[in-house]
Amino acid sequence: MAIVVNIYYSGINGNAKKFAEEMISSGVVDDIRAEDGNIRYEYFFPMADQETVLLIDSWEDQHAIDVHHASPMMAKIKELREKYDLHMKVERYRSDEDGISVTDKAFIKE
Repeated sequence: MAIVVNIYYSGINGNAKKFAEEMISSGVVDDIRAEDGNIRYEYFFPMADQETVLLIDSWEDQHAIDVHHASPMMAKIKELREKYDLHMKVERYRSDEDGISVTDKAFIKE
């Protein structure tokens, strides 16, 4: 069962977007995506809030998250969060092993 963590990074003066851009340009994002157990690590920009960036971070299991949290990359992430003075809101979800229900599939165009 996968674990999905949504992290909303918020700041001022475009700092959340600058943070995401530096995470990508510095190679940290590629390094995280290459970690064992990482399923997804991707940034999105909410249309209604120009000062927030949403990170969707998905892992195979808690062990993979724990290894990631113990990695040297966490120091770089913390350094960049502090550089851009960001605040965080975190949501955590577990995937549904049954997948998308038949009734929900009726509303999905693939």
